[in-house]
Amino acid sequence: MDFLKILKEKILIFDGATGSNLQTYNLTADDFGGREYEGCNEYLCISKPEAVKKLHISFLEAGADIIETNSFGSTSIVLNEYNIPNLDYELSLRAAKIAKECAKDFSTNTKPRFVAGSVGPTTKLPSLGHISFNDMEESYYRHLSGLFDGGVDLFSIETCQDLLQIKCALSAAMRLFREKKKKIPVIVSVTIETMGTMLMGTDISAALTTIEPYDIVDIVGMNCATGPKEMEENIRYLCQNSPKPVFCMPNAGIPENIGGKAHYHLTPEELNKWLTHFSTDIGVNLIGGCCGTGPEHIRAITNISERISPKERNAEYTPAVSSIYSIATMHIDPAPVLIGERCNANGSKQFRQLLEKEDYDAMVNMAKEQIKEGAHILDVCVAFVGRDEVRDMEEVVKRFNTSVSVPLMFDSTEVKVLETALQNYAGRAIINSINFEEGTEKAGKILDLAKKFGAAEVCLS
Repeated sequence: MDFLKILKEKILIFDGATGSNLQTYNLTADDFGGREYEGCNEYLCISKPEAVKKLHISFLEAGADIIETNSFGSTSIVLNEYNIPNLDYELSLRAAKIAKECAKDFSTNTKPRFVAGSVGPTTKLPSLGHISFNDMEESYYRHLSGLFDGGVDLFSIETCQDLLQIKCALSAAMRLFREKKKKIPVIVSVTIETMGTMLMGTDISAALTTIEPYDIVDIVGMNCATGPKEMEENIRYLCQNSPKPVFCMPNAGIPENIGGKAHYHLTPEELNKWLTHFSTDIGVNLIGGCCGTGPEHIRAITNISERISPKERNAEYTPAVSSIYSIATMHIDPAPVLIGERCNANGSKQFRQLLEKEDYDAMVNMAKEQIKEGAHILDVCVAFVGRDEVRDMEEVVKRFNTSVSVPLMFDSTEVKVLETALQNYAGRAIINSINFEEGTEKAGKILDLAKKFGAAEVCLS
């Protein structure tokens, strides 16, 4: 069955929470395979697979069209906390096979069931320097490989907190699809906290602008952190501004700490009311539940798929670039788009002197001054005779990534310098520039970078 084709025809229902439901099973340390693995839900795929099957079956019986694998933390990054990073592929593979077996038992010609490979955010934020782009990408690659080989129907890159983390996961997925010569659908779902942004301070427009250029992403959405009430404004933004199908999996409200445990108060009936509104009035295509939602919540929302057809939306993507925080559209009224040029070692003596001193705080202040003066985008160039341009670009971009609020334009003639800049930048950057003075080979490499990192390009003729 073609998942994306069915999605055009009907609203599809995801399952509910994994972790909070497994907690209700009162699993012991022995169930987890010993105290050293206690709390590692992913290890249950080895130590107590019947608990995982029980969870999947409960959601399938409730009417879910899609169940997620028990693999939210099956990356080597997370598993390293339990001293089992080498089990990343095996646990991902087992999680996929367990879910596929359950889905197969419930699937019919009129109601096919699908398995989404759950891909969590790990425990590291690359934008804060916790891990390098290449190391995180490699961890995701092994994780995705296990899920793919286990037969998942789609990937759900979910609960995303850092745009750079999303890029690592998507880069790994692109690599996997190339090697397997096969693509499966990809969901990217961000988490907007109660303060109205992602954990790193990213607003929904910056998230969408960064994700939208990736042609391997089929569905965008939101999950976790809050209930549907708090999600409404951002879900509406996605539906109005993305032509892709939109996904929504809210928590059962904002949790309340009672006796050291999280309690969720949104009833199944209330979830049904909210998701009916999201589907009917706003245009959400996939619905389900995150933390605190059980089979009873999913049972309550299955009738939405039966009652409501997908809403037609006339969303148009607005060309834009982004920082980790916000966007700059390419069509500004009043025009023009203003690009600050002072963070350029070739054009600014002051910036060049600061670069020689490696006074990065002063360079950040120079960037902020240009923003105060009205710059929408900042050009960054560190090319200077006698210095290591790759190292300088890495040091500058790491700081600008979280300290500069407007998008950046990376100005270099060297492919490695541009790659280094893009590996350390969370938003959607601009590459300055591409030309054919040295033939097509170099331009091709730069365009490959633009595709890998979702960047825009300045092309010179």
